Amino acid sequence: MFSRNKSGAPSSTPETPDPVDAAAEVEKAGAPDRKGRPTPKRNVAQAANKRPLVPNDRKAATKAAREKAREQRNLEYKAMQTGDERHLPPRDKGPLKRYVRDYVDARWNLGEFFLPIAFGFIVLNLLFMSNATMSVIVLLALYGIVLLTIVDAVLLWRGLKKRLRAKFGDVPKGTMMYAVMRAFQIRRSRLPKPSSKKHGVWPE
Repeated sequence: MFSRNKSGAPSSTPETPDPVDAAAEVEKAGAPDRKGRPTPKRNVAQAANKRPLVPNDRKAATKAAREKAREQRNLEYKAMQTGDERHLPPRDKGPLKRYVRDYVDARWNLGEFFLPIAFGFIVLNLLFMSNATMSVIVLLALYGIVLLTIVDAVLLWRGLKKRLRAKFGDVPKGTMMYAVMRAFQIRRSRLPKPSSKKHGVWPE
């Protein structure tokens, strides 16, 4: 069991260490972890990567959005007063819409007098409430004015449509309503403002 070496001192054969045990010992001894922390689970990592879709301070975000919308409205209103194309609302932008406005503003339209005339007929109807015959006459006259303004609007669109097709080709949907609605507004209250102060200045 024991043997003597040349120097005469007893010695024993050392046992070969198990590799698995050695690795475990190194791990227990505190081998340095590359990340310094255990690997998180997938659901934990996904939850950490999520960001809220709305800011934490909703009041501040709402106030900022409201302020931005107010500034945009101010720019659009000022542009409708001055005719600045850069800040006009989308419904009024573009050379075609500008041509429509200039054509309507150059023309004498019955629609622009409709509101004052209708108001006058309402006053007349109140005055002649006790007279059935006169009330019917006033009412029929008002219906006649309405019919004439509709005919005038049709004539307006026919002439304008020919010009638009000759100049721009296709006419976008909604252009007729855009022109007629402007024709039924009192000239001074139209927005964007007319580029010319007088009738008869036709667009080229």
